[in-house]
Amino acid sequence: IINNRRALASIRPYYIGASYNYTMWQSYTTDTNIALDGKASSSFDIVAGLRIYDTFRLEANYINSNAKWDAISFDTDIAMMNLIWDARIDSLYRMFNTQMLVPYVGFGAGAAWIKGQNNTNMDKNMSPVLSAMAGISVEFNNIFALDFGYKYIYLFDGDNNIVSDFAPSAHQLRAGARIHF
Repeated sequence: IINNRRALASIRPYYIGASYNYTMWQSYTTDTNIALDGKASSSFDIVAGLRIYDTFRLEANYINSNAKWDAISFDTDIAMMNLIWDARIDSLYRMFNTQMLVPYVGFGAGAAWIKGQNNTNMDKNMSPVLSAMAGISVEFNNIFALDFGYKYIYLFDGDNNIVSDFAPSAHQLRAGARIHF
């Protein structure tokens, strides 16, 4: 039995992928006179990643999404760096030749470029963004994998003039694919 933590990472360390996101937007505002109800939206995102170890990967992520609350709407471009840990048993114990279902958890940080609009004005700003994610990869071989997961995204207030102290958040259900090379 060989314990080689870089087995998959040394064979195919890079990957690209894309996913479809169903996003359920929520809102947070400290202004008690405003109640906002976010509507669900859908979007696509793309990723480019580097598998450092079999159990650890780093990926760049780009998401273009839109959101709508009552009379307020946002169009966002989000760029993030994600750190992801795979629960890969076969890298710990080589008695398993393959592991088709690989659970993962991770977090990300980045920036969002927001174009916001309400009934009276339009605003453009940049906001920090954080995310947490969990999911499962279905790895058919060391080249192709399907991803199914959940991601929580929080956009900070930034310099938003549309609504005072408004920081939207979202729950995303994701389905996508990755190609390793």
